[in-house]
Amino acid sequence: QVQLVESGGGLVQAGGSLRLSCAASGTIISMDTAGWYRRAPGKTREPVAFITIGGTTTYVDSVKGRFTISRDYAKNTVYLQMNDLRPEDTAVYYCQADLQPRNGVRSYFWGQGTQVTVSS
Repeated sequence: QVQLVESGGGLVQAGGSLRLSCAASGTIISMDTAGWYRRAPGKTREPVAFITIGGTTTYVDSVKGRFTISRDYAKNTVYLQMNDLRPEDTAVYYCQADLQPRNGVRSYFWGQGTQVTVSS
């Protein structure tokens, strides 16, 4: 069964760093565009960063210069390096990826979510 497994969330003080990981488990042929979303308390989910299969990246303005998205093609894993974290970055972070399973239909898959809490 194909799924995305996230790790790396936690509690950090303002100005600190965290690195999130999102690994595709199961047998897949390819991972195309992948990205991260977040949902802060009382707010709707918002996109944070994306990376194409070619390595082109995009970021929401609020994280530009602080967050970096990257990927490991061999491991079918996407990372989000978060530096200079701020209390307003507190949210549940979800990864999403366009996956082609070996046995199945190409679809967008979601991770289970990982909590990031930034204290002031």
